[in-house]
Amino acid sequence: MPGDPSVRDRHLRGLDALETVASGGAGRPGTRRAAARVWAATWPKLAAVVLVVVAWQVVVWSGWRPVYVLPGPDQVLPRLFTELSSGEFWGALGVTMRRALSGFALALVVGVSVGLAVSRFAPLRVAIGSLITGLQTMPSIVWFPIAMLLYGISESAIMFVIVLGAAPSIAGGLTSGIDYVSPQLLRAGRAMGLRGVQRYTLLIVPAALPMFVTGLKQGWAFAWRSLMAGELLVVIDQQHSLGWALSQARQFNDAEGLLAYVIVVLCVGVLIDVFFERADRTIRHRWGVTAS
Repeated sequence: MPGDPSVRDRHLRGLDALETVASGGAGRPGTRRAAARVWAATWPKLAAVVLVVVAWQVVVWSGWRPVYVLPGPDQVLPRLFTELSSGEFWGALGVTMRRALSGFALALVVGVSVGLAVSRFAPLRVAIGSLITGLQTMPSIVWFPIAMLLYGISESAIMFVIVLGAAPSIAGGLTSGIDYVSPQLLRAGRAMGLRGVQRYTLLIVPAALPMFVTGLKQGWAFAWRSLMAGELLVVIDQQHSLGWALSQARQFNDAEGLLAYVIVVLCVGVLIDVFFERADRTIRHRWGVTAS
């Protein structure tokens, strides 16, 4: 009977068991789902790495180039691990990353300032809009003679080229994002009384964020390439960096060391790309343009 205490106790025990499954037991399926997502995102990259290593080894076995010119992964990977265990490598990586982050920060300030100005003033867009696009297509190596003429062999020359390489992409991404802000959002902002700086900080820039992140990703790619070119060309007081290590390996015909540092440069680029991919996915999910 419904009023029977024993029946009521059984119902309560059933609810307790259900709550236990929902709270404590659900942790394992959730953990499994998270692990499955990580594995789904990881295994294609691991498979690609394995395929590249196998193809590399097959090319070495083919005898296309002598082993002292093109060593195989069985020689390069141990050399890479040896370099990773040395303090000199981490010092060189630290110098390179400091330059990369400093240059990218400067490019971010310049790019955002130019992007906001171009999107705000129509005559300015007509005047320099095409110039920004043209600067994006300029190879960074072209700027180094001018940079060294202006700043000599110095950190400033490298920063100059990084900013010129990255800022146009950042400005272009921000401008494109602002162009695609929904007119309904702009009207809603006006109705809410958003004016001046508040209109940009609270409405326009957040709405433009997805395309802006794409511009940041492209800007980082240009900054990283510009930095590597700069470190190969501009050696400042024999200061150790990844570019300096690549240059030294080339001068001494150290093919194993050269390829080991090429792998390091590639891995840094991949890690930064993964960071931007994660940021882009998070923003798209928040904007409701991707499945949960």
